[in-house]
Amino acid sequence: MKKIILFILLGVATMTAQQKQITKEDLKTDNDKMNYAIGLNYGSLLKEGGAKIDPEIFLKGFLDGLNGGANLLGEDECNRVIQKALQDMSAFQMEKAEKSKLDNKDYKEGMAFLDENKKKQGVVTTASGLQYKILHKGGKTLQPKATDQVKVNYEGRLIDGKVFDSSYERKEPITFPLNQVIKGWTEGVQLMHVGDTFEFYIPQDLAYGSRGAGNVIPPYAALIFKVELLGIEK
Repeated sequence: MKKIILFILLGVATMTAQQKQITKEDLKTDNDKMNYAIGLNYGSLLKEGGAKIDPEIFLKGFLDGLNGGANLLGEDECNRVIQKALQDMSAFQMEKAEKSKLDNKDYKEGMAFLDENKKKQGVVTTASGLQYKILHKGGKTLQPKATDQVKVNYEGRLIDGKVFDSSYERKEPITFPLNQVIKGWTEGVQLMHVGDTFEFYIPQDLAYGSRGAGNVIPPYAALIFKVELLGIEK
């Protein structure tokens, strides 16, 4: 509870600054600047979270807490309304993120690509939405589990065909724990047997999602991987 109250109280710094008509020239010491920076930061977080702040009521609660004044609500009621506010802010952020995703160009293009791709001959779609096509069967029976380390050659492409990574180009296979990569790889490679070559068509939520990957893979991008399973290291 104390951490939640601290989070809310810190957010009042910008409002007190406005009431005192503080300007940049008033921020003379590091302590002045620290107070302003904390207020600005948490004020921005509250705004981004969709919190509806009434400056006068907010300031009253802040001063009561700071000066040891009477709690007009009582601790139980404070706990309840703060928890609800945090839940509402979380829901607001999720709604914003979902809208951002649906409006994203790469998301729309990726979904359209996958929708058409699943209709092609030889393409299989799993329950998660992962799509794959068997390019070559190696004829072996050994199949990896998520806890295994696997050795593979691979090539990664965007849906426009641009290659962003390739062990073939480096002329060096890679070995890694299968449960420490993107979800599309973890699921997909477990469908393979040693010696197989698959092509995976990975939806954004099984790839890098809203994060993307550096300057190479944009947020919400669907990806294509050609993967050759060379071996399994227990």
